[in-house]
Amino acid sequence: MEFSKEQIISEIQRAGIVPAFFHQDAAVAKSVLESCYRGGLRVFEFTNRGENAHEVFLELTTFAEKFPDLMLGIGTIMNPAQAETFIKAGAKFVVSPILRIEIAPVCKMYNKPWIPGAATLTEIVTAKEAGAEVIKIFPASVLGPKFVSAITPVVPGLKLMPTGGVEPTIENLKAWFDAGVFCVGMGSQLFPKKMIVEKNWHELETKVKSVLEMVRQVRKDRGR
Repeated sequence: MEFSKEQIISEIQRAGIVPAFFHQDAAVAKSVLESCYRGGLRVFEFTNRGENAHEVFLELTTFAEKFPDLMLGIGTIMNPAQAETFIKAGAKFVVSPILRIEIAPVCKMYNKPWIPGAATLTEIVTAKEAGAEVIKIFPASVLGPKFVSAITPVVPGLKLMPTGGVEPTIENLKAWFDAGVFCVGMGSQLFPKKMIVEKNWHELETKVKSVLEMVRQVRKDRGR
């Protein structure tokens, strides 16, 4: 199923979380994807971090057809060629850990949301001017919520997604959303290695539900 950029961004905002995951075993990746879906997520970022990432992503794209409202994106995109390759493989949105302006026109050509990474106010403004509706703040654990709260008054209307060290706790999520983020990206903190190795998919589903509820509660407390 195809989605407009507006639909994808709206769903990212609704969830408040973009999960990011990679595994070289397609069966594991499918199980994680399904667990996240059953837990209530409708957006999922598969990261381009292994030699067989493209092959696994192709399998995920086919598998995701059983979930017609799922928006499957690709992360860790470093150049325009990778962006085009994965968009042609079915990626609904493109995420990068860096600001590589040349990726923007590729995403625009295919009408896909482009979520570049940035670590300075200059990079953030550059990304926004180049067409990024959502901007990934990376690494979030280094920059921290105070960075976000300091820059949002300077450039109103930013849609920021801190990623890299965001913790699935009320305290940490509250700090980020109180600072003014649009959503958060979450990888290893959402997918503990032990849980994946033991293939405890029911526990993962429960955890996803719990984190989504935390986000809902934090936003409710802020009146959002």
